[in-house]
Amino acid sequence: MTGYALGSLVTGAFGTVPGLLLLPYLTDTLGVTAGVAGLLVLLPKAWDVLVNPLAGRISDRRGSRSRFLLVAGLVLGLLFAAIFAAPFAGGAASGAYVAVAFLLAATAYAFFQVPYVAMPAELTDGYAERTRLMTWRVAVLALAILISGAVAPLIVETTGGGRSGHRWSGLFVGALIVVGTVATYLGTRRADSRIAHEAEPSLSAQLRVASGNAPFRALLLCWIVQAAGIGTMLAGVQYFADHVIRQETGGTFLFAAFVGPALLVMPLWSRIGKRHGKLRSLIGGSLLFAVGALLLLGSPALPPVAVYLIVAVVGVGYAGQQVFAMAMLPDCIAHDTARTGRRQAGVFTGLWTAGETLGLALGPGIYALVLQIFGYVSSATGEAAEQSSTARLGVLLGFTILPALLVGVAVLLLRGYQERLGPQERREA
Repeated sequence: MTGYALGSLVTGAFGTVPGLLLLPYLTDTLGVTAGVAGLLVLLPKAWDVLVNPLAGRISDRRGSRSRFLLVAGLVLGLLFAAIFAAPFAGGAASGAYVAVAFLLAATAYAFFQVPYVAMPAELTDGYAERTRLMTWRVAVLALAILISGAVAPLIVETTGGGRSGHRWSGLFVGALIVVGTVATYLGTRRADSRIAHEAEPSLSAQLRVASGNAPFRALLLCWIVQAAGIGTMLAGVQYFADHVIRQETGGTFLFAAFVGPALLVMPLWSRIGKRHGKLRSLIGGSLLFAVGALLLLGSPALPPVAVYLIVAVVGVGYAGQQVFAMAMLPDCIAHDTARTGRRQAGVFTGLWTAGETLGLALGPGIYALVLQIFGYVSSATGEAAEQSSTARLGVLLGFTILPALLVGVAVLLLRGYQERLGPQERREA
């Protein structure tokens, strides 16, 4: 379990740091306007919506997913460092360079993420064991988010800020990705793999099977919308720290408050899931996230300590979302494999990761649009410009109400989900 879980160092770092640093890097260091910066962050990630299903099909044809993700992870580490290299002086040229480098990195990430997410349905055929596996994975994911999301901004600040600080930060996260990749490969290369022996004859046939799976479809739609909400909040962390609570290294403290409690409550969420089931627990975690985000509306009138405590509540809800959504996905895949006898986990996870990538990409795009509407002023100095009260209001609303609505309302999409368990799985649950 540990060997597999260490892959979350890769997914956590790449899923967190671009959403956290890239938008403010473009607007406050390279001088790109908020609207254009939002597109530069959105489009490379949206490209993965097309790439992920292809990566799933290719990984299904490979004999070993661990060797497949080893190459993709090592390439991703190099490309991530390149995103923040900033070799050009001008803002327009630098923005274009970031877009191309981010596009290449997102492509490499697709070929790591898809086989990685497909593994649980093949490493174990136990309903309860998949929940334990996902609990370990999400615990490491929370640790990866804490390390990358808290330390990366700190490195930017302590190494001079601006372009130089972001270069050092990119190198740090790239190295973290390489460590996670090698550890996952070493930990899973000899693991037993319970796979079906017959694959669907074509990608279009596999996509038809996946789209006809009602529980999977409902879970996927909820996952996409909630990922957009999480991505919106993630994109606003640095802006919220700079312009609402006005705390130096505030982004680091916000991340510590968000992820630290999440690490502690993993065993609690696991017990809740056993008692109430995965579906109800997912809904509970989502609503806790939404309520916490709404409480942050009062942040301008609250002391920083109170803000951090509320963010901790949001983090507890986020932990529940991640554990149960990712534990329900292998159940959908295993049910389909048992029904058809075909190995097509890669296609289901390709669609899943494509949806997650799209949601996380939409988040910064939505937040950037809010900043543009409310008149946020960009800067090429490496320091955020002083903003009007209207712009600060946009920073606050984008960080609170929008994530709360997206994450909370998305639970309505779960009405189409039904836990389809066989007799053995019911006994294990």
